[in-house]
Amino acid sequence: MDTYQDLITQTFDFPNADFQVRDNELFFHDIDLMALVEKHGTPLKLTYLPKITSQIGRARKWFEKGIAKTGYTGRYSYAYCTKSSHFRFILEEALKNEVHLETSSWFDISIIRTLYGEGKFGKDKYIICNGFKTEEYKRDITALLNDDFVNCLPILDSPGEIDYYLGHVQEGKKVKLGLRLASDEEPRFQFYTSRLGVRYADAVPLYEQQIKNDPRFELTMLHYFISSGIKDTSYYWTELSRFIHKYCELRKVCPTLTTIDIGGGLPIQTSIQKEYDYAYMVAEILRTIQRICAEEGVPEPDIFTEFGIFTVGESGVTIYSILDEKLQNDKELWYMIDGSFITNLPDTWALNQRFIMLALNGWQRPYRKIQLGGLTCDSQDYYNAEKHIYQTFLPQLQPTRNEAPTNQPLYVGFFHTGAYQESLSGYGGLKHCLIPAPKHVILGRAADGTLTDEVFAPKQDAASMLKILGYTS
Repeated sequence: MDTYQDLITQTFDFPNADFQVRDNELFFHDIDLMALVEKHGTPLKLTYLPKITSQIGRARKWFEKGIAKTGYTGRYSYAYCTKSSHFRFILEEALKNEVHLETSSWFDISIIRTLYGEGKFGKDKYIICNGFKTEEYKRDITALLNDDFVNCLPILDSPGEIDYYLGHVQEGKKVKLGLRLASDEEPRFQFYTSRLGVRYADAVPLYEQQIKNDPRFELTMLHYFISSGIKDTSYYWTELSRFIHKYCELRKVCPTLTTIDIGGGLPIQTSIQKEYDYAYMVAEILRTIQRICAEEGVPEPDIFTEFGIFTVGESGVTIYSILDEKLQNDKELWYMIDGSFITNLPDTWALNQRFIMLALNGWQRPYRKIQLGGLTCDSQDYYNAEKHIYQTFLPQLQPTRNEAPTNQPLYVGFFHTGAYQESLSGYGGLKHCLIPAPKHVILGRAADGTLTDEVFAPKQDAASMLKILGYTS
């Protein structure tokens, strides 16, 4: 009999540092997931805070080693991209590691104000203000500048944005500015150039005409980002090289331009099998910048990154129980979960995003090729392919003859779901077909290493939905 454990161990390098199986049950970072399910029920959302600190440390180590290996002369700084997850517990965990912050909305400024008021964020920290600026966003950025948040950097997204700061920043204030360049998208995109940022051709004229001769402002950062992320492809290296050449051109006329921001895009693991050579990619980025700067005869810049998904993605777990199975034709077997992919993990529906999917129990049972169906009435509410293959497998629902009789259902976990899913699905609001939001539990480690669990939000109930819909007050 080929068991589910046979399948996983033969397909992947398993177990590993993150996942182990004990007594036919899955452990994640030494966490007994079945114990948490028995305590809190399903559907269940878990956030494991120590993984955030671990990820920040890993990235810093790769850059530290890459700088030492290449002899790169610039410094490296880590910023967290708040839009990946705005929760207080996420930002507080990240800030324990002395990171800077990157914002994309005027509501981010209110969060920063709150953290500053509590002594958790200092005025000397960098605030990289990205995105297209609404009136409210520009107003709140200006208020930070006038309140002596000395490293608040408005990243100019369009040529006219600077006019607001010219008119509203107080006299006597010295303001650092950044400039985002509009990258070309991958050929598969429906448009050629990103809507975000200033055209390459406009960068030098913008500096020469609006920044250079104003004593209140100095251009200190050039910003770059491509939506495909940091990948070892000709497209990525071409766009990075193009950006560094423009940095060199600007640096020759702007001596205050000492820093580049290469954005986010460092990927998380979406398969048990490690597929990405992080250390190699970081070192190659440094070598590329170093080589072009040497050719152009300009100093190597300091580097910022603003990793969001990489910071929080691998801290998240979403767990469901299998309610029943349905054979819809001769070969399509459906396992129905007690939740929804569209409402709980919207990237699986909108972007065809794959996450690590593993059974929590039943590892000694035979495996079956299945399709997972969500509770909504939408035909797109399903999950039926892993990253490495166009099919999914889970243990059979029925216990084997060698198992003790049990009424325990089969549980399935989706791992590394910690970025974007709550905000995209509308946390605490209404969901498609009024599917309730899962219970959300925050996991940490006490000083002695024991696991702590705290309920952040209960499973959404009917009363909260009726209030939102206007049936009750």
